[in-house]
Amino acid sequence: MNCTIKKITVLLVLPLLFSSCIIQNPKPEDCDVKEIVVAKIYEGGTLDIVFAEENGDFYYINRGLEQGYTLSELEETVLNKKVTLHLAKVITGTSNHIAQLAMDDEIIFTEFK
Repeated sequence: MNCTIKKITVLLVLPLLFSSCIIQNPKPEDCDVKEIVVAKIYEGGTLDIVFAEENGDFYYINRGLEQGYTLSELEETVLNKKVTLHLAKVITGTSNHIAQLAMDDEIIFTEFK
């Protein structure tokens, strides 16, 4: 009986844990804001656009290349410049997922609706 309860608990908790790591429709209040200087821009897995800092920290726009953004266009706009990132929060802390990218007062990318 005790083993059955543990199995049921695991079956109920695991899907909830995994779903809490999926980022859907982030809102500004569900994000941490961070300023970085973009040292490198490159394509990550699954058409992601990755923005790296000089220290190696990186952040990404999920499937950014599918959304019409290009690496060359973004390099011209933000490479070696200070940008403001809104990074989505998940149950384990702050993710590297960019919900909004802005430079000065110009919003370059946003998932906010």
